[in-house]
Amino acid sequence: MLAFAPAALFFIFFCVSVREDRRRFQNAVLLGLAFISLSAALLLQVVPRLPSALAAVILALVFLVPALGVLVLGGFLIANGLTMVRKEGRRPANLLSGLLGVAIYVMVVLLFLAAGSGSPGLDAVVAALMLLAVYVSFIFLCFLGYAFLYGRIRVRGDVDYVVVLGSGLIGGERVPPLLASRLEKGRQIHAAQAARGERVPLLLTSGGQGPDEKLPEARAMADWLIAQGVPAEHVVVEDRSRTTTENMEFSREIMTAARPGYRCVVVTNDFHAFRAAMTARRAGVNGQVLGSPTARYFWPSATIREFVAVFWEHRAVNLSICGLLTAAGVIAGFQL
Repeated sequence: MLAFAPAALFFIFFCVSVREDRRRFQNAVLLGLAFISLSAALLLQVVPRLPSALAAVILALVFLVPALGVLVLGGFLIANGLTMVRKEGRRPANLLSGLLGVAIYVMVVLLFLAAGSGSPGLDAVVAALMLLAVYVSFIFLCFLGYAFLYGRIRVRGDVDYVVVLGSGLIGGERVPPLLASRLEKGRQIHAAQAARGERVPLLLTSGGQGPDEKLPEARAMADWLIAQGVPAEHVVVEDRSRTTTENMEFSREIMTAARPGYRCVVVTNDFHAFRAAMTARRAGVNGQVLGSPTARYFWPSATIREFVAVFWEHRAVNLSICGLLTAAGVIAGFQL
């Protein structure tokens, strides 16, 4: 049973961390470590006790399924990248899924070349890249898994504010579908809270005016909500922010000034919810973040973009680990 001790320990740490604050990225890593530890313990404890033929099949699946999954994933990402370019244009952010798919196949080709080359230099490069790929993949899966779990939270009890985060406007003045999804989610939460018969929360729209916009995003969002039947007196506008951090900070100032003991929920799109929650935590916002639905084709590139941002926000730790793994890979490659 000692083989399961690391998994149990990581899971206990995970539960304690989540209880303290759901919005920590360390929750994602602790959950990932618990899952990996449990999987390794099961393999070590269960497989040796199975008939040899069945054990061989299970071990083969353990290695073959991820390998085939990587190839399928690469094809899916390339196809999604083409869809993004066709529907959203060739902006760099829309190329992420396609570029990642190409990178996966480049890595596979390098592995085959290294296997038959006998070149220590190529072996060192491939070994370093493999270690980096394993680390980044692990962190990405941790992010993806916990972001999915975080997205399942629901509004509990009464809230004083429903904060809706802004995004760009169409033609500088019209609410696009992505932003309309956030506003509709916020409107639904507001209506559900009002139906409880207790205090009615205020809808706080947050977003400043970009250089190519004719009015602040928050003003366009407020107009959209009012057009959908939300009473104007239930809408508050925060029209100074330009970034998610400013969204949180300026909204917190408004809420704290009006109700020092406020409680809120923040609404954004589902792919952005977990990172926005981490930003809310750093900004001292008293509330969780909920996500609204996003078009399926948009989700992969958007999620990759969110992960890159989270990875960079923790760059001190991540780059240090990447540096150590690169050195270890180069040394191992030259010794093969």
